[in-house]
Amino acid sequence: MTSRYSNLERPGLDGNGLREALCHPHGPYGRLDLVEATGSTNTDLAHHSVEEPREWPDLSVLTAEEQTAGRGRLDRIWTAPERSSLFVSVLLRPHNPEGRPLPTQSYAWMSLLAALALSESIEERTEISPQLKWPNDVHVDGRKLAGVLAQLVPGANAEPPAVVVGAGVNVSLTDQELPVPSATSLLLEYATTTDRNILLKAYLRRLSAHYGEFTAVDGDATRPWKDGTSLLARVSERMVTLGQEVQADLPNGTVITGRAMNLDSHGALVVRDEEGERHTVSAGDVVHLRPLTL
Repeated sequence: MTSRYSNLERPGLDGNGLREALCHPHGPYGRLDLVEATGSTNTDLAHHSVEEPREWPDLSVLTAEEQTAGRGRLDRIWTAPERSSLFVSVLLRPHNPEGRPLPTQSYAWMSLLAALALSESIEERTEISPQLKWPNDVHVDGRKLAGVLAQLVPGANAEPPAVVVGAGVNVSLTDQELPVPSATSLLLEYATTTDRNILLKAYLRRLSAHYGEFTAVDGDATRPWKDGTSLLARVSERMVTLGQEVQADLPNGTVITGRAMNLDSHGALVVRDEEGERHTVSAGDVVHLRPLTL
């Protein structure tokens, strides 16, 4: 994808500086690789984790200046001009502090955990306050700023599966470069910074902190963290979907319309229909309708 911006106006990521700040011994990450271009950081990192498991430990990072075949949920395409966005995937091999693997049902929270970390880090660095749209989008006033996609990766030698969590953030995209009219970018939202090095470090630090808290409570989103909050409470507080009239289009063709009430302990969306029946939506595409009026 071409852009009217030059590489000088969109400076590159500093791989050495990122590794120095984020990787052992100065940070929690086991590895950070930066590539100029790739089809998909998620696909590549998932492949590396299976083919070279010892070289890609827990909290390994792959980031790219350009992604040419990125995919979101439901196989939606995610592309952007070189250096205009953040494309980053993180490999998680979740164990609690005693070394016990987390229950695999807790993996459903990984995309929400990453989306929370992303929205909080953006707010910290840019003074923009993004909201979450279930299950894995980051929005600003109804416009999509970023997306998160998690995928399971088979474990090696009877090890439990790993998770690759990928994030794509529109950083310096102009109006003409947006993939759809309903999207936005940090530039268009007048962010106080569009420095991708600052933004990436902030996100990865917040992600590792939240991941550490989550693994410390054995992947139970209802259990409190050190500050007394829980992952369920923190995500729910920032979840703009809750309280809205929504339409859930499920993979089997079923359509559920009703009010989004809450998230359950596994991160699924609970929707109450017009008859008062509650439905638990764990997959599918949720489309926001008009907010309820009193």
